[in-house]
Amino acid sequence: MTMTQAKIRLAAIGDVHYTKASSGTWQQLFAQVAASADVLLLCGDIVDTGLPEEAWLFVRELTAAVKIPVLAVLGNHEHESGKPEEVQHIFADAGIITLDGEAREVYGIGFAGTKGFAGGFGEHALQAWGEEVLKRFVHEAVTETLKLESALAKLRTPQRIVLLHYAPIQATVACEPPEIFAFLGSSRLEEPLNRYPVTVVFHGHAHRGSPEGRTRGDVPVYNVAIPLLRRVFPEQPPFRLLEVPTDVAAPTPLMRLASPGHHSGAVGPPSQSSERKSHVAGGAEG
Repeated sequence: MTMTQAKIRLAAIGDVHYTKASSGTWQQLFAQVAASADVLLLCGDIVDTGLPEEAWLFVRELTAAVKIPVLAVLGNHEHESGKPEEVQHIFADAGIITLDGEAREVYGIGFAGTKGFAGGFGEHALQAWGEEVLKRFVHEAVTETLKLESALAKLRTPQRIVLLHYAPIQATVACEPPEIFAFLGSSRLEEPLNRYPVTVVFHGHAHRGSPEGRTRGDVPVYNVAIPLLRRVFPEQPPFRLLEVPTDVAAPTPLMRLASPGHHSGAVGPPSQSSERKSHVAGGAEG
């Protein structure tokens, strides 16, 4: 990519569900992403049972092919073994920026993300009433919503991209059994998407859902769960590709992921740190 280009290509995928037996099976997809995109977005359930061993094998295979900035949110599967912090640490060592209520700026584009949570949609959403366990359930959805709102409030970029794992609208889970809608997302997550000027939202989690929908404020929402994309678009690689205009072009060569074991939390190796700082930021001041 040259300095004169004014668009950044985003590739978004979710629900890789990488296991210890997956090694070598994702090389083709990662190579296709590397050839097509300038930034990769991972929408949770990156590993299958939340084991650090899965995370380490995943980043080893990813970084062998993908040398572009990677941003991610965790999913419910990263929490399965009770070690989400270890998984996130391994991702950070590989240079993956994991968003948990934070904002980042890459190539002049703002990114906000959090896992999200369940609870249902619209008038059927679960309310904080009755047993204490139900109140805690709803409180978790509210907490995730506040994280997203806080992240969006920090961004001052013209383009704002949101990463979630759980769905913020019912439209993108519509082909799932109605009995499980309440466990696939929460319309509480939609509220900040309509309050701030959001460009697009990506999420995963709903493997049998629908590929796209829009918020009440007309923000496009894409379900990028790989099982869904493989079913709906069988002739295409299972990732969503979107071009986003920006005033900041990527440097040449592109920023590269750190190797596994390099614990800097940075997108590129130390030799590029001065160049990187002008393109990757932790959100605008204020």
